[in-house]
Amino acid sequence: MNNSTDFLQGLPLKKLGLPALLGASAPFSLLLFIILTKEDLLELWMLVPLILIPMGGAVGGIFFFLMGFLWFPKGNQKLIAIIFSTILYFVAIWISAVIAFNFTGHWD
Repeated sequence: MNNSTDFLQGLPLKKLGLPALLGASAPFSLLLFIILTKEDLLELWMLVPLILIPMGGAVGGIFFFLMGFLWFPKGNQKLIAIIFSTILYFVAIWISAVIAFNFTGHWD
């Protein structure tokens, strides 16, 4: 039987936790820095971007880990996979920012 999740067989969920945490920590810390340096400390609408944008970073970090270290572990394919997944990481953060700010009504 060929399932759509056969490519993840044997991969423990614990291995994906660290790439997700690392992928989410950069946008979370940047957003937290921006929010804490504002005059208005924390408004309610800021919680949605503070949750959704790091989620996009976590998805991008997991994809980066899978592409660069599991699916294409060596050679020129690894270099191309890392370049492609880095671009996709930033696209995931950008799309999640657009969704978060559009949801709150601050995307103009």
